[in-house]
Amino acid sequence: MAFLTLFSAPKPFSDAHINTIQRNAIRSWRMLGEAVQIILVGEESGLVEASRELGVMHLPQVRRNSQGTPLVSSIFDLARQAGDSPLLGYVNADILLMPDFLSAARDMASHASHFLLAGQRWDLEVTGEMDFAAGWDERLKQECHLRGRLHLPAGSDYFIFPRGCYSEMPDFAIGRAGWDNWMIFQARRQGWLAVDASESITIVHQQHDYAHLPGGKSHHHLPETEENTYLAGGREITRFSLLDMDHRLIKGRLAGRRWTWSGLQRTIETLPLLKWNNYPLTARITSLFHRFKFKFQAS
Repeated sequence: MAFLTLFSAPKPFSDAHINTIQRNAIRSWRMLGEAVQIILVGEESGLVEASRELGVMHLPQVRRNSQGTPLVSSIFDLARQAGDSPLLGYVNADILLMPDFLSAARDMASHASHFLLAGQRWDLEVTGEMDFAAGWDERLKQECHLRGRLHLPAGSDYFIFPRGCYSEMPDFAIGRAGWDNWMIFQARRQGWLAVDASESITIVHQQHDYAHLPGGKSHHHLPETEENTYLAGGREITRFSLLDMDHRLIKGRLAGRRWTWSGLQRTIETLPLLKWNNYPLTARITSLFHRFKFKFQAS
């Protein structure tokens, strides 16, 4: 039995660059070994062939919305039903993973039965097929520090959680903004450990354009993002980010959140929503903070 079921819903493999970076990503997942079951979900162009060539499971029967976009809820359900591993992990199909991903998942599973593990990514230009010869992960980390950029703690590219978590979720559209924020909000609302693994897990996002999206626009500017926001419960919920994680995983051990001004501000903003389910008060406090910040910057 696998320890972790890792699943994703790749983009079409028709674009040469997307094809390359997605194959790079999946090969890096394969390097995690037999403890990890890999599942690719969807019917996008080239997905059947890529799954067969890379030796991973393919599940095509995903539900879609009226625009034909796969639903996150269906992707999660298919992955949950396809195996019996104690942990599940969603990851975007352009993300390179290294051995510390599995190590951190094992460490976290020893600490709690209900949790969400997520973290920041490194952005790196990758244009060709990667070499996974011995030492590839250390070389990649060095390259990130030389040429890459650590992404801001906004947006999440992976989630690791126990099988019993997220058994129910709204019908979000994959690849659009909002649903990843809801994942963090839900963990906090349910009282699960929401753990920032940025100091334990190094993931690498292979940079790409948005030609695969309608009009070539960022997913933040698409109507389906507005629908995701509505399904999540509003904009205050889709503001949740890694700044709202209440624990950190460091060298296999749990630590408290790192208190910064931004973290303190988010704690105050979200308190009414998380403690009393008071959305209007959270919105009001957020508005006041942003108004104060604007006046301070303008002065």
